Amino acid sequence: MTERGAVVVGAGPNGLAAAVTLARAGVPVRVLERMDEIGGGARTTEVTLPGYRHDICSAVHPMAYASTFFARFGLRERVQFVDPEIPFAHGLDADRVVPAFRDLQRTAEGLGVDARAYRSLLRPFVDQPDLVSRLVADTPLRPPLDPLGLLRIGLPVLEQASPLWNRRWETEEAPALLTGAMAHPIQPMPGLGWAAAGMVLAASAHIGGWPIPVGGSQAMADALADDARAHGAELVTGHHVSSLDELGDAAAVILDVSPRALADIAGDRLPRRYARQLRRYRYGGAAAKVDFALSEPVPWRDPDLHRAGTVHLGGPRSQMAAAEAAIARGEHPVKPYVLASQPTTFDPSRAPEGRHVLWAYSHVPTGSTLDPTETITRRIEEFAPGFRDVVLHSSARSATDLEAYNPNYVGGDIAVGQVGIRQLLARPTLSFDPWRTPAKGVYLCSSATPPGPGVHGIPGWRAALSALRHEFGITAEPDLSP
Repeated sequence: MTERGAVVVGAGPNGLAAAVTLARAGVPVRVLERMDEIGGGARTTEVTLPGYRHDICSAVHPMAYASTFFARFGLRERVQFVDPEIPFAHGLDADRVVPAFRDLQRTAEGLGVDARAYRSLLRPFVDQPDLVSRLVADTPLRPPLDPLGLLRIGLPVLEQASPLWNRRWETEEAPALLTGAMAHPIQPMPGLGWAAAGMVLAASAHIGGWPIPVGGSQAMADALADDARAHGAELVTGHHVSSLDELGDAAAVILDVSPRALADIAGDRLPRRYARQLRRYRYGGAAAKVDFALSEPVPWRDPDLHRAGTVHLGGPRSQMAAAEAAIARGEHPVKPYVLASQPTTFDPSRAPEGRHVLWAYSHVPTGSTLDPTETITRRIEEFAPGFRDVVLHSSARSATDLEAYNPNYVGGDIAVGQVGIRQLLARPTLSFDPWRTPAKGVYLCSSATPPGPGVHGIPGWRAALSALRHEFGITAEPDLSP
C-alpha cells in the first residue's frame, strides 16, 4: 500500500462489513483472507456431489432483516431472499410438531391454552422492532434511551432466564417451540445471556421472518465483497496473517479473528493485562455438521416440517435442557438437539432438477471428534421415516473439523465465545468501545465483539466506525446505500 490506509484480516461477513465501511469513507483498504475463497461463515460450495451447493456454516439468517448495518447497506436490494411462511417448526416427537408462523397471532392460535401466554411473552419485541434493532446494533453498556421500552422487553427475558421460566405454561408445545429457537446459542439453560440472545432470535421470526438467500449464503458475502471492490478495496485470498509485523505501516488493522488469535497475532503490542483477558475469554459448546445430497425431499411425516425454513428436533423443553447440560459437562447427549434446513424447498437452484440438499447440525461438547452423521440421521429418521433411503451422499464435519475450517470456531464453538451474561457485557472485555484494542490502530471485529454471533455485519461496521474516528479523524458515518 502506498498510502497509510487500513488492513482487514478475514473476509467473513464481519471483515467484509468493515471493508465496505472503510472503503465507502474513502480509506484505502486491503482485505487478507487465509482461505482461497471469501465468505468465512457465509460460504456456499459443493461438498457432496457436483451440482449440489451447500451452505458451509450459516444457512438461514434471522438477523438479515434486523441488522442495522444490512438495512443501511441495502442488503435486500442487492440479494434476493425467500421468506418461508413458517420460519421454524419444532418436533417434540413423531406425532407432535409445532409451527411458528411469521404472524405472531397465527402462531399463538395453534398453541391452545398457551396461546395468550406465548403472545404476551413475545408481543413487546414484535411491537418494538426498531428498539430491538438498536439494542442489537450497539454495546449493552450503551442501551437506547427508552426506559419503558427496555422494561417491556427486559421483563420477559428475566422471566425466561429464571427458575420461573415454566410458570406461565400449561402444555409442552409452547415452551418447546420457544426453546427450539432459543437453543441456537449452545448454552446451559435457563440463564440470562441465553435468554437475552434467544428471545431476540425467537421474536425475529415474528418481526421479519428467518430469510434464506437465493443461491446460498455466499450471495451475501459476494454482495459485500462486490461493494468493497467497487469503492477501491483490494481483496487477497490465500494469505495467512500470523503477526501484525507482516502488515507494514497501515494506520488501522481490523481483525476478524478470535480473541485467542488476536493475542497471538498482536503479541507484545498488547498490554499484558489485556492479553490475559483475551486468553481468559471463554468458549462455549460446539456444533457438528452434516451436509446431505438427496434424491428427493426429506420424507417428513408432518406437513408443517415440509413448509418450515428451519426445523428443530429437540423434544420437550426438559429434554433440550438436559441435552445442553450434558454438553456443558463434556458429554454427548443421548437425545441431541438437531437443527435442519432444506433450502431447495424454497430455492431449487441449489441442486439438480428434482434433487435436494439438506443442512443439519447438532450440539456437541467442545473439541468433540465425533462424526455426527449417524446421530443426526437417526434423529431425523424419528420424524422422517425412510430418510436414509433418499440420501445420495453426505459430508460430515466434527467440532474439531469446524475449527480446522475456521480457527475462529475454537473447539467447534460457532458462536466464537459463550453468550452468558458476563460475555454479553464483556465481549471480549468490558468497554464502551469493545472493538478498539489498547494497541494503537488495532481493532477486533469478530463475533467475539458485540452484538455477538450471527450474520449481521455489525461488529465489522462498528469496528470500522471506531477506526475512522480514532485513526482517520472521520466522524461522519459513510453512506452505505446501493
